[in-house]
Amino acid sequence: MLANYLIGLREGLEAALVVSILVAYLVKSDRRHLLPRVWAGVGAAVAISLGFGALLTYGPRGLTFEAQELIGGSLSIVAVGFVTWMIFWMAGAARSISGELRDQVDHASDAGRWSLVLISMLAVGREGLETALFLWAATRAGTREAVGSITPTWEPLTGAALGLATAVVLGYLFYSGAVRINLTVFFTWTGAFLILVAAGVLAYGIHDLQEAGFLPGLHTLAFDVSATIPPDSWHGTLLKGIFNFSPRTTVLEAIAWVAYAVPVMTVFLLSARRRRTTSVARPGQVPAATSTEE
Repeated sequence: MLANYLIGLREGLEAALVVSILVAYLVKSDRRHLLPRVWAGVGAAVAISLGFGALLTYGPRGLTFEAQELIGGSLSIVAVGFVTWMIFWMAGAARSISGELRDQVDHASDAGRWSLVLISMLAVGREGLETALFLWAATRAGTREAVGSITPTWEPLTGAALGLATAVVLGYLFYSGAVRINLTVFFTWTGAFLILVAAGVLAYGIHDLQEAGFLPGLHTLAFDVSATIPPDSWHGTLLKGIFNFSPRTTVLEAIAWVAYAVPVMTVFLLSARRRRTTSVARPGQVPAATSTEE
C-alpha cells in the first residue's frame, strides 16, 4: 500500500501543481472568465484516465492466460519506461514548471476557445495516463495469485486513492499559499524510492513474459528464500507490497532488476547532486517551492 500511496501522491501532486498554477495565474491576471476552460480540460483528463484504467483492468480478461501474461508483462515494461522518464523530468523541471505554464496560458488565451482546454487536459491527462498505467502494473505485480488468474486486492487501490486525496489537499493548500515546500528535495527523495519500485515492476514484467513462454528460464532460479521470507508472512507481504520482491526470483528477473536499478539510480543521484551544486553556486537563487503566488 505504501508504494501505491507514494505513486498516487507524487503523480497527483504533479497534476495538482499544474492546476493550482493555472488557476492562480488566471485569477491574478484578472482572467477568471477562463477558469471554466481549465476545469473542462481537467474533467476530460480525469475521464480519459479512468477510462484507460478500466480498459487495462477489464480488457484482457477474456483472453487466454498466456495472452494475459504477455500483455501484462509488456505493459509493465512500458510503465517502467514512462515512470522513469517522469522521475527525471519532474526532478529537473521543478524550478521552471510555473514559468513554462504561464507562457502556455498566455498563448492559449489568445489562440482560441479550446486552446486552454487542450493545455489543461494534456498537462493533467499526461499525469493521469502515467498514473493509471503504472498503478495497474504495480497493483498487478502486488496482487495475490489464484489458479490461472490474478485476483486483485483492495489495499493497492486504497493506497493510491489516499495518495491522490492527499495530493488534492496539498494542491489546494499550495494555491491558498498555506504550504511551501522544496519541490526539488521532494521529487528527489520520492524519485529515488520510485526507482526501486519500478525495478520491482520490471522484474515482475519479466516474470509475466516468462509465464507467457515469450522469455525462457521460468524455472531457473537465481535464489529461493521462501523458507526465510515466506510470501504469506508479514515481512514477505510488506516487501511484496512495496518493492514487488519475490522470494523465488529467476535469473532473468534478477538480471533485469540489477540492470535497471543500479545505472538508473546512479544517474539519478548524480543528477540530483549536480542540481544541488548548481543551486549552491547561485546564492541569489530562490529554492524551488510552490510559486502560485507570483
